[in-house]
Formats: sequence, C-alpha cells, structure tokens
Amino acid sequence: MIIDFHTHIFPPWVKERRDEYIRRDPCFSLHYSSPKAKIATAEELIASMDEAGVDSSVALNIGWVSHELCRETNDYILDAVSRFPDRLIGFCSIQPKDRDGAVAELERCARAGARGIGEMKSDIQGFDLTDRSIMKPVADMMVKHDMILLTHSSEPVGHQYIGKGSITPDILYSFIQDFPDLKLVCAHWGGGLPFYALMPEVAKALTNVFFDTAATIFLYQPQIFKQVGEIIGSDKVLFGSDYPLISASRIIAQVQSLGLAPEDRSKILGGNAQKLLSGVEKDELNI
Repeated sequence: MIIDFHTHIFPPWVKERRDEYIRRDPCFSLHYSSPKAKIATAEELIASMDEAGVDSSVALNIGWVSHELCRETNDYILDAVSRFPDRLIGFCSIQPKDRDGAVAELERCARAGARGIGEMKSDIQGFDLTDRSIMKPVADMMVKHDMILLTHSSEPVGHQYIGKGSITPDILYSFIQDFPDLKLVCAHWGGGLPFYALMPEVAKALTNVFFDTAATIFLYQPQIFKQVGEIIGSDKVLFGSDYPLISASRIIAQVQSLGLAPEDRSKILGGNAQKLLSGVEKDELNI
C-alpha cells in the first residue's frame, strides 16, 4: 500500500484562468506565476498515481490569503474526494485571521469528509502560528474532529528557493508545545526539526508530530531517510512527493534504492499514513 501524503490539486477553472488567480492571491502568485509551474486537476493526479503505482493520495489545498478563495477551492477538493473516494483523501484550507469564519469553514469541511487542513503557510497568509488567540480555536476544533494539520516548513539555513518561507523549527516547536494533542504533519522534513529530537525534551514533544518527504530531492541528500529514522524512528516519516512539482515515482524510486529494512520502507511508503489516517474507514483507503 503506497500513500502519497503531499500532493496539490486545483479546479480546472483555476488552471484555465491562472493569470486571474495570480492577481487575486499572493500565495498562488508566489508559486504559480511562472508558466513552468505545473498545475494539476484531480483527474491528472489520479492518472499520475496510476502511472507511479500509488494507491491513495492526500490532496492538499494551498494557503490562500482570502477566506473566499479557501472556500471556493475547498469545494473542489471535497467534490474530488466524493468522485474518487477510494483514491483521494481531502485536506482543505482556512484563513485563521478570519477567526469565526475560519472555525466555521473548518467544521464545514470536517462534516463534509475532509481529514485535515493544509498545506498551511502562515508566513504568506499573514498569521502567527505562535499566537494562541488565533490558533487555539482552530486547534480545538481540529482535535474535536480528529483532523490533521499539515503545515509548510522551512530550513533556517541553506539555499533559497521559491516558497521557502520562514516557518522554521523554532516556530514549529513553539506551536507544538502549545497544542500537544493536535496531530501535526510538518512538510519538507520539518525544516530540519527532527534533528533537534536528539534533545530528549524535543523528542518527547513530538508525540503527535510527523514529517513528510515532499520535495526531498531538492533539499537533502538521500541518507536523510536513514538518519531521521535513527533519531526519531521511521514511524514518524510520511512519503510525500509534492506532486505536480515532483512525480511520486522519483521519490518512491529513491526510497526503494536506499537499502532500508523492508519494515521501515513499508512504513514510510504507506504504513505510517494508514495509521495516522486511522479515522478514515479502511474501505475508503482500499485497504
């Protein structure tokens, strides 16, 4: 069973009217202003999954700045999941600055079958993950519905790239300490946060925290899989491609070439995701 925990899909009208959405939203503009930036629909994601041998994918939204665009694109993700219930797992988006509106949208999406929220980008969306007055109502509602929050993460050092941002391990760690009961996935290896788990207090704080491998080919040398596994355990690592930025097959091939123990490889490619998504009925995941 292979589950890709980090993919992005958009409605076909966003793809067709790319320039309009570039003008309307800073997050979308940052990532998709270049004509070379790929935009995929649900159908295109499914086709890529078939080609790569992926059984299920988490279909993420993005960190839209406006509440209205969150709702508009959430509707598409919820519809896509209803059309491909055995293949897609929906994660919607909210704008926490909208406060009551964000909580209402979160509950609407949860009741419609969304399993999480993400990929959130607090720096671009203009809210502070460490601001409890904004984040507590969101976290409480997510815990109530057993939802998962997936946030972008970035390294405080190293090369610059489009969308790197400033959601660094110190910010993530503060958020994790504030909401220890919230299930959290830190994208892109958490910007290096797993390495700090060599500190016992950090390791203890990461009880409900997981790390996806999205865009790993552009960020780290392949041995990161073994090294992070040795520090925090392979059961904390979720295979994620960041499709359509990268095809799932490239990262699957990398994982399979590393000489990992079969049990660890199985956990990373799908077992850990199955366990984390245990609130989803097994037949929905084609298990």
